[in-house]
Amino acid sequence: MKNLNFATELHLKLGAPASQTVESLRLLRAFLKLAPRQRFEVIKLVEDLTTEEIPEHPLS
Repeated sequence: MKNLNFATELHLKLGAPASQTVESLRLLRAFLKLAPRQRFEVIKLVEDLTTEEIPEHPLS
């Protein structure tokens, strides 16, 4: 951030972000750098992965 006072105040008020939050923001930044067609492909891949049936565990 350009304004260190603002960043310091924000850090004091909110605390440090969780590592998952930081990683999510990194992934979002990388996603936004993709071409529109590549974004579509990533979204489709994630949708396909989330709708796949998970095989039942043999001990269930």
